[in-house]
Amino acid sequence: MNIWTDDWGEQGEDWSGGGALVKRLVPSGPFLGASLYELGPGNFVIFHFHHGSDELLVVLRGTPTLRTMDGKRRLEEGEVVHFPPGPAGAHELRNDTDETVRYVMAGTRVSPEVAEYPDLGQLTAQSRLPNQNGEQLFVIHTLDGSD
Repeated sequence: MNIWTDDWGEQGEDWSGGGALVKRLVPSGPFLGASLYELGPGNFVIFHFHHGSDELLVVLRGTPTLRTMDGKRRLEEGEVVHFPPGPAGAHELRNDTDETVRYVMAGTRVSPEVAEYPDLGQLTAQSRLPNQNGEQLFVIHTLDGSD
């Protein structure tokens, strides 16, 4: 696989929430995940954090805007940012420029995993193991006090 090609293949459901293109760099495995992402102008990855997984962002092209619990800042090409589990690792990536942003996101793959989406007042729970009905476990829950 080459990170510089523009062959994105068939795109599944948009898990970014904001129009990102994605291709997996590591086949779905039990411990490590890595994906290449591209954000066109105006696209984004929704603000979220994981309860079990660490993530590592490597900016390859462009200057995305990173939002964390500490605020917003522009990232430069070549910048690397670590997102630990929990609220301290909350992050959103936006492309507020007229140029395409390309980056790699790598991380541990914890299962089961819970991810929270503070702006939506929701969390998801998922597992690689099937639920009691033999289906993939993926649940979206709205937190109390959220609209």
